Amino acid sequence: MSAGSLAADAPAETPAGAPAPSYFPSASGFTLQQEPESIYAPPQPPREDEGLNEGGVHIDLTVRYMTDYVYRGLDFSEVGGAEDAPNLQIDGKISWDLGKLPHPFIGVFVNVYDSDPISRFQEVRPTFGVDWPIKPLLLSFGHNTYIYPERDELNTSEAYARIELDDAFLWSTERPILSPYIYGAYDYDLYNGWYLEAGLKHTFVFEDTGFTLTALADIAYVIGEQQYLAPGSNDDVGFQHYDIGLIANYSLNTLFNFSRRYGEFSLEGYLYYTDNIESDLRADRQIWGGVGIHFKY
Repeated sequence: MSAGSLAADAPAETPAGAPAPSYFPSASGFTLQQEPESIYAPPQPPREDEGLNEGGVHIDLTVRYMTDYVYRGLDFSEVGGAEDAPNLQIDGKISWDLGKLPHPFIGVFVNVYDSDPISRFQEVRPTFGVDWPIKPLLLSFGHNTYIYPERDELNTSEAYARIELDDAFLWSTERPILSPYIYGAYDYDLYNGWYLEAGLKHTFVFEDTGFTLTALADIAYVIGEQQYLAPGSNDDVGFQHYDIGLIANYSLNTLFNFSRRYGEFSLEGYLYYTDNIESDLRADRQIWGGVGIHFKY
């Protein structure tokens, strides 16, 4: 056998970086062949939302302790109670994902205030409505009922609408930048007036740490809402209050390496500043905050 025929029978050198050849059995014995290409797609890295609840029912629950209960510019903790006495707040929501249709929800907010001289359960606020995500908008329509145990004369109800813009498409970013929103509620029961609010927020995400920090601000305008009328004033129209705040969120799933398949748990911290705008309208100047546990599934 000549040297030329030996060279012809020898396998060619494998190029650098190419997969190593494998031997496969054939009719004449083992032959040198490249491994056949797989018909399956190569494995992909895990998605950011992998393991989250993708079913039709979602739960959102927050339990927190706050130094004050400030709602729409009014500090309800000042009613016969001690300054900066703790308020236990429970805020829950169950929603149903109906795909492209509006998503119905029910929820309840409860404020428990031990220092209240009349009732520890200072406020119970059941709510229901629909959320309708139509990118880049999130539309919400709902109804709130305000129940003040042993203060039945203050009970009232309102219908509301809210529109929020996912502005990520404006800036070509992965996440929203300001998420501006407009909210309007009409009290048809006790006060027969309008509460209007506009606001925005930005969330700073600290990658791979499980920590986010959200800065927010809002401003309110009222029309005919007698509960916001300052003593001695008869002008119930105007800018009533503004808020600025920070919400820190730390993922307990990240801390304990706990799968999000069973829900997302996080520890939250809150810090707000609220102040009055027009002297003819009631609003309290207050720095307030607290801590809470948030569960989402």
